[in-house]
Amino acid sequence: MDITPLLSQNALSMRRSQIRDLLSVATRPEIISFAGGFPNPATFPLEELKDIMKEVLETEGYAALQYGSTEGVVALRKEISKLYKREEGLDVPIENILITTASQQALDLISRIFINPGDVVVCGLPSYLGALQAFWSYQGNPYGLRHNRGLDEACNVLCATGKKPKFLYSIPDFQNPSGETMTLEEREYAVGVAQKYDLLIVEDTPYKNIRFSGESLPSMYSMDPSRVIMLGTFSKTFVPGFRLGWIVAQPNILDRLIVAKQSADLCTPAFSQMVAAKYLASGAYDENLKKTCALYKRKKELMVKSFEEFMPEGVKWTNPDGGLFLFLKLPVQYDTRELFDIAIKENVAFVTGEAFHCDGGGKHTMRLNFSFASDEKIVEGVKRLANAIRQLYAKHA
Repeated sequence: MDITPLLSQNALSMRRSQIRDLLSVATRPEIISFAGGFPNPATFPLEELKDIMKEVLETEGYAALQYGSTEGVVALRKEISKLYKREEGLDVPIENILITTASQQALDLISRIFINPGDVVVCGLPSYLGALQAFWSYQGNPYGLRHNRGLDEACNVLCATGKKPKFLYSIPDFQNPSGETMTLEEREYAVGVAQKYDLLIVEDTPYKNIRFSGESLPSMYSMDPSRVIMLGTFSKTFVPGFRLGWIVAQPNILDRLIVAKQSADLCTPAFSQMVAAKYLASGAYDENLKKTCALYKRKKELMVKSFEEFMPEGVKWTNPDGGLFLFLKLPVQYDTRELFDIAIKENVAFVTGEAFHCDGGGKHTMRLNFSFASDEKIVEGVKRLANAIRQLYAKHA
């Protein structure tokens, strides 16, 4: 049966994740994959979690295995509030925190309550694919900007044409996919533009605490809590399999999101929330995060050193101070989708940059993850990728 005539307009607007499609090709054991955004398993606190899980089951077993509140377990929300106090001096009451099933659900809920068909969302070029998918699935129109400096002009043009944006979407720290970080001046500028045009900002912060050099910068939420919705997640700093994220927002916004979440999953599992709360309360989270940052710094530096040694002329890359990714650019005449086919034959994989560009651009770019692969595979994978690029060059010589 052809179900196409029965599908909703939202369903017809959904787009497949190019990353997931590429990963299905890149999972063969002989392939060195820089494609996924996977944290390194060495950072997972396995032994500590065994003890904490046992404690939760022994002391709070029935509550841990029961339905929970939509807002989330109070103990976890308190620990997240303490995190913001320690890290940024922010006073975030637990009433302003909603636990979500990872930050991807947060993006979906925000899109659901704010985006009508045809609404414009201003984002970066490039921008996180999962966010773009959420916007598209509710028939939103992402409007991408290459540089934050043009934000005021873009919003002015959009408003003048009757397309006032619903919100600005940004990953200010070690952006996925570029690895770039907004300066303090750029954050202040973005908040000023939002105030000028009476817009919301969705500030996505999955990598903020994975900083291994440079100085931490204040969140945009700290500059204007009334119009910034801040997203967080433990998927990159704790364990991705728990699927724990959260939204920080004003109560009038959070109330709408709670209603939307109730129709999605009722509640995020209580057991994983209780385990996370006890882990954070023990102090082990902060200690493990230091080790994680040290590991990722070393892996990033190894990948950059390998680029410097093996990459052919014309290849450029970002060198981030944190996060999980860096971004490569070939000369503009080359297409990384064509390169991907060559690279797979060389048994190395990456994500094509076009996937992160809502305007269909970025064909000469690619995203690489440095956190997951072993040191030996980082060096060997860069060699293979460099060889694939040389083959692409030769093909078009």
